Amino acid sequence: MRFMFRSTVHFKKYSSSSSRTNLTFSSSSASKLSARHEYHGLMIKRGDYNSLFLRNKLLQVYTKSRDFDDADKLFDEMPVRNIVTWNIMIHGVIHRDGDAKGKARMGFCSLRRVLLSEVGLDHVSFIGLIRLCSDSNHVEAGVQLHSLVMRQGLDSDCFVSTTLVGFYGKCGYMAEARRVFEAVSGKDLVLWNALVSSYVLNVMVDEAFGLLKVMGSPGDNFTFSSLLSVCRVEQGKQIHAIVFKLSFQLDIPVATALVDMYAKSNHMRDARECFESMVVRNVVSWNAMIVGYGQNGEGREAMRLFGQMRSEDLQPDELTFASVLSSCAKFSAIQEIKQVQVIVTKQGYSGFLSVANSLVTAYSKTGSLSEALVCFRSIRVPNLVSWTSVIGALAFHGFAEESLRMFESMLQKLHPDKITFLEVLSACSHGGLVQEGLRCFKLMTEVYKIEPEEEHYTCLIDLLGRAGFIDEALDVLRSMPIEPRTDALAAFTGACNIYEKRESMKWGAKKLLEIEPSEPVNYSLLSNAYVSEGHWNQAALLRITERRNCNNPKTPGCSWLGD
Repeated sequence: MRFMFRSTVHFKKYSSSSSRTNLTFSSSSASKLSARHEYHGLMIKRGDYNSLFLRNKLLQVYTKSRDFDDADKLFDEMPVRNIVTWNIMIHGVIHRDGDAKGKARMGFCSLRRVLLSEVGLDHVSFIGLIRLCSDSNHVEAGVQLHSLVMRQGLDSDCFVSTTLVGFYGKCGYMAEARRVFEAVSGKDLVLWNALVSSYVLNVMVDEAFGLLKVMGSPGDNFTFSSLLSVCRVEQGKQIHAIVFKLSFQLDIPVATALVDMYAKSNHMRDARECFESMVVRNVVSWNAMIVGYGQNGEGREAMRLFGQMRSEDLQPDELTFASVLSSCAKFSAIQEIKQVQVIVTKQGYSGFLSVANSLVTAYSKTGSLSEALVCFRSIRVPNLVSWTSVIGALAFHGFAEESLRMFESMLQKLHPDKITFLEVLSACSHGGLVQEGLRCFKLMTEVYKIEPEEEHYTCLIDLLGRAGFIDEALDVLRSMPIEPRTDALAAFTGACNIYEKRESMKWGAKKLLEIEPSEPVNYSLLSNAYVSEGHWNQAALLRITERRNCNNPKTPGCSWLGD
């Protein structure tokens, strides 16, 4: 993000006298290990090794090249260290391998050593340390750093404040982010963008737009791209007008954000106009358009655009392939899926999990279960999405027991989530595996402590209802911690209709009518219950009510006899 660019460490220009050797280090010139060691040896040979400035430059080369072993050795050998030395090591921690919390501990260990020495902290030190807190979501440590910033008198510094706003925004503390922002008297555009981005991150769209109105400047490409990523189409059109007025419409990130905004709002004609008006398009621009067509049910247009993209010699990425495969699956284009798979394999994207998972799902939805299983088995290390996809594929094709066995295999490697359990419960429901379904529901709630959502209760009600356990299904329906909606009630009412439980069916149908009084199918359910009991007058009155309340009443059935 733009406001994070301030975390770069800056060094003052080194001026050497004519009698001194002027050595220049850069990450590009020292990209290989041997080259870095040659510079190191040359410093020692020429007697420049005692220069603190040159040691710091060499230390920076090691950290930027991720050669942390040599960086640590050089740091330990330095008899004198200034704040630049410490800042290089603190910022180097950000790029080390390991989990974010471990890196945060390393950064704070350096902080303690700095505080114990006679070296004073500066704004660059705090930027690196706050960044570590942000990456690890360590709120308490970040708050303590904020207090130290205020004690050092750096709370009005734009660079530090920008990083603090980003930290609080990422952790969801928008009130604190706003207070940090307001404490700065000379706000620049990067600081404004940091607050806009934080509001966007926390889906506080109105507050983000409120900032746009009071900003001293009209904003830049980052401002517009951030706002367009979350705004409604009405607000997006206002931004589009501002973008056009300020001549940002040819800026690739802004134009791509406009395409994405219109596509998400199902305004594909406007999205296509923005796309076609772009002078230069990158792969993100093409992806926004392809994904938009796929999500709006225009899979064939997505395929055509994919072909146009390849004809212009632009290299698709994993998102392009995943989106195209999803579009192919929606209109059962099995030949197109095979063609895309060939391209994926030739271009070396078959190892990307997102693409492999999309292949599993695409083949499953087009009825090619064997191909889906082959794609799954070709994944070297399947993730949770991979397992969930293949469990759902087996369930979708009626192999409930195989789906459960796959689930058991997954449990030996990964912890399931709520989507995985939803697929398993659906498999049990369609396969009539009542005991297994109840066991999985208990496993989800008691072992993995996953709070069931309405979809899980709907599967459980459908499972019990299909097996004829109407009373038990009614108990589940009434014990739901949330008010049951149409899916759960429809599953229960449909089961009552199959097993001729008329009273329970009427209860469920009446509940459905309360929720959706304009849906003809709900009147049909209740009417069928009345007719089955011989209550023709009530059924007729219900049909009159249906015609009055429904804009599109159910068309009566009819048939013809040929000659």
